[in-house]
Amino acid sequence: MARGLGPVVVVVLVVVALALVTRWAFGPGYGRSAPPTGRSAEGLLVPVATVSSPETARALRAVLSDAGIRSTQRSPAPPRTDVLVFPDDADRARSLAASFGR
Repeated sequence: MARGLGPVVVVVLVVVALALVTRWAFGPGYGRSAPPTGRSAEGLLVPVATVSSPETARALRAVLSDAGIRSTQRSPAPPRTDVLVFPDDADRARSLAASFGR
């Protein structure tokens, strides 16, 4: 019986060691600088237009896509729909959205 217990102890020790290593690697990082504040609820994306319906947002996104601008949409409160892009494309996207017939 004692002979079969050896591999079980080794497996338990390996699992404990892996848990400690992953906690160290992916833990909260005490002593690290805090993440930058000031990020909006959109995360990395910035809103460039607010339109009256999801269909209009999809049409605007098609125009942006034709210009090579990646975008997404969200509907925080019906019937309002926001179109969001990455900050590097925001100026171009806003100018295209301004010329887009809503």
